[in-house]
Amino acid sequence: MSKQLDGIRILDLTRVLSGPYCTMLLADMGAEVIKIEEPLKGDDSRGYPPFDRGISAYFANLNRNKKSIALNLKDPKAKKVLIDLIKISDVIVENFKPGTMDKLGFSYEEVKEINPKIIYASISGFGQTGAYSKLPGYDVIAQAMSGIMSVTGWTDSAPTRTGTAIGDILAGLNCCIGILAALQGRSRTGHGERIDISLVDCSVSAMETLIEIFLVEKRVPERIGNRYEFIYPYDSFQAKDGWVVIAVGNDNIWTKFCEAIDKKQLLEIDEFKLNKDRVSEHDRLKAIVSGWTKEHNVEEIIKILLAKGVPCAPINDVAQVVNDKNIVETRKMIEEIEHPISGKMKIVGSPIKFTESDEYSYDKAPTLGLDTESVMKELLGLSSEEVDYFKNRK
Repeated sequence: MSKQLDGIRILDLTRVLSGPYCTMLLADMGAEVIKIEEPLKGDDSRGYPPFDRGISAYFANLNRNKKSIALNLKDPKAKKVLIDLIKISDVIVENFKPGTMDKLGFSYEEVKEINPKIIYASISGFGQTGAYSKLPGYDVIAQAMSGIMSVTGWTDSAPTRTGTAIGDILAGLNCCIGILAALQGRSRTGHGERIDISLVDCSVSAMETLIEIFLVEKRVPERIGNRYEFIYPYDSFQAKDGWVVIAVGNDNIWTKFCEAIDKKQLLEIDEFKLNKDRVSEHDRLKAIVSGWTKEHNVEEIIKILLAKGVPCAPINDVAQVVNDKNIVETRKMIEEIEHPISGKMKIVGSPIKFTESDEYSYDKAPTLGLDTESVMKELLGLSSEEVDYFKNRK
């Protein structure tokens, strides 16, 4: 059975995280992704830890299922190769600083002349337009400028970066969605598309209700730890041997929660009867709930609350995540690939599950320039002599 994106060819001029995450998702779904890298050095993330027998696991995870060709895009002959690839491709993705592709001679207007049906996607810190467009942009900059850091952490702590590079991930995810929409649009209109993705835009979008608070109430949201602004108890709580989260999402669950922890008397307290009142009394409730959770271990808490239908979960560290059989085996969120140098490597599986298609199969991430010869010969019809020119070029 074919995969969802079989027959779609993508030229991947991205590096590090935001762009490779986007093209990783597309490659997982069957697209042919040809990664174009700088000779000798390649994607910077090839040098990022952690290393598995000398191979970057960071790079291997984000670039599985892709091909790699090495091209110096300042070389006229390499430019000709890219032009010929553009002619036979569906999508081009890049995450250079705005203006870089123009300088190389591959602006959207120039690429559109080569292939009018091309879908041209760009990821950058601030987008292709506006006063900030030429500024360098990284994940932490997006988190800072979008307001995410201002609402992450505790009341008495400094603004805090999220534990993962959420700005990069959101940009890659939104770029993938944009590409899929553009492919669908092209199937109807026959026209290509220009996609402009900004890390800051994506992070601002993820702020959703927090921005609405200011727009409606003219109130600046502050850091409140793990508590949720509009629901309580909806927070983290310490147990005997770790931490849990408890999510009492409505008044009905509140009743179940009080019954579960054998404190039905809380249901008679006027200040706790409605969610809006519990939010106002969150400090008082935090102390009560914490008093109960500290008397039990994590496993006991989860068993007691789930038996009554109260949403809750342990706060896992990474070791606990990768040893959770449901996450790893049932949901297949840890998979294995075979690498020609390091042998078997474990990677993070795709979160997108299809029930009417074959299960995912994961191929190795390519060594630098691994597919230069096959791509040039099989797709472009170059001779061995012509291909030899590109071997070991700087």
